[in-house]
Amino acid sequence: MNKKTFLTVAVFLACATGIAVYALRYQGEVENLERHRMRVIIPPGPGTLGQDIASQEHAAPENTYILKAPMELGELVISVLNFDFGNSGFEDQVVAFRRGASQNNGGESPVSIAFFAFNERAAGYRRIWELPTAATVPGTVSLFTLDLLGDRNNVIIVTGMNEKNEHTMTVFRRGPFGDTLRPFDVIANIRIDGSVAVQEVQRSLAYQQGIARGQPFTIVASGRDPESDNILDRIELSYTFNQASGIYQRTGRVRIPGARIEQEQVRTILSGAPGVFENFVSDIWYHVTPEGTIDRDQFIFFDPSGREIVFFGEDSQQVFVWQHSSTTRQGIFISSYNSTVTAMRRRVNIELESMDSIRVTVSDDRRQRVGIPPPWSGSYRRAGAVLRTMAEENHAMASHKDAIFDSPIGRLRFMSNGEYELSAHGSFSRGRYVFFQAGGRDLLELRPHLDYIDILGTLVSATPLPGGNTENRQIFHVTGISRNAQGHPDATPAYMNLSRVRLGASGIHELHEAQIVLTRAE
Repeated sequence: MNKKTFLTVAVFLACATGIAVYALRYQGEVENLERHRMRVIIPPGPGTLGQDIASQEHAAPENTYILKAPMELGELVISVLNFDFGNSGFEDQVVAFRRGASQNNGGESPVSIAFFAFNERAAGYRRIWELPTAATVPGTVSLFTLDLLGDRNNVIIVTGMNEKNEHTMTVFRRGPFGDTLRPFDVIANIRIDGSVAVQEVQRSLAYQQGIARGQPFTIVASGRDPESDNILDRIELSYTFNQASGIYQRTGRVRIPGARIEQEQVRTILSGAPGVFENFVSDIWYHVTPEGTIDRDQFIFFDPSGREIVFFGEDSQQVFVWQHSSTTRQGIFISSYNSTVTAMRRRVNIELESMDSIRVTVSDDRRQRVGIPPPWSGSYRRAGAVLRTMAEENHAMASHKDAIFDSPIGRLRFMSNGEYELSAHGSFSRGRYVFFQAGGRDLLELRPHLDYIDILGTLVSATPLPGGNTENRQIFHVTGISRNAQGHPDATPAYMNLSRVRLGASGIHELHEAQIVLTRAE
């Protein structure tokens, strides 16, 4: 073998060996990556209404997190946050997790966070520390980072609920540089039976340009006033950062009087029994402006039976899947995700204001700017109450009647207590109804009781809904009503024509279906 041939063979063997080594190493990295990839399943916690583990697993969106290092046996991952906290050029990872009951003697274990940092010597990520938070209900946990103090060092903020149905917020701040044993300290740990949020203020131009510190944000917590005998009276607590102590301390307390209504009714609604408050909010709710007027271009439809929340705003409609419910002392806390973009999460806190109004706090980015309420947050009034007011203002027909009508779908009886009965070909159904006026039109709403949804669906089977589902709320445009000399509708018209319509954010939409003619029975 000459020298030239020998060099050629040597180069070939060296290349082959290099490719083999790279392939084995790449395969090991892929296997390691797949070993750290896991699907998050939210364990059941207090306040989970009518869902077992299997249904929760089915309802949860398919989220996949890439862990930079393996968790320990029995640790259930809830959320993952990637951020370069030390400006080292390597991304750190914060993992919110909860240990199984077996590791906690069967008790309620808190949600903890673990911090993973890149170790150059080991050429990989290592678990540096872990600390517990105040939250214990996994389905309510939110993990995010924010320059809370204005010093350009992002803190870690964990919000959620505990086993006492209190809202919690735990804030972790990075300690002195170089402290590897405990790089973060707890600077806020707030619990309240209401809501807690960060109020963001507009910082100076000097801060925006990077030449000065910014003003620390305030944390505001609101809940029931324990010193009042009225369940709906509230207090608002303000927490500001104390530079000397290095923690958030309470600096303000404001009392907010609530509506004076029958306390026994309030106690029943806020009893915490499964499904009670869900049934209470099952309706369309119109937004109330700060001036106290009704904003008919923005409303929310809560549908607990269909496990959906629909947000209507002007010409937009957003449908969110109702994933997890936790009762609170003032209402309910809902975790949801967008039905189309499952990574888009939305948390909705609902509190009772009166029998026809609720206070809604919706968090997407988990903080709000002072003076600028976040989208969808605010006070809402029940649509039924609003529509009754509209009917009175427009001199519409009475909302309830006492009359019987014959029709192609059967004999329909309206009762003065707001109930209706429908009988046809041996079938019988009943539910609630209301006549009202909107957009200058007379309308009728039929809402069957759950036991009779299928029957009503059969009766309107000529107009099937997409997907074959039966709508449990039917709106009809009412025409052919005779009126008296003053222009008011007769109390009991001789006949009425009903045409199916859809009531949406942009108005009333005809569905162009066959009319149903109602004739007054003798």
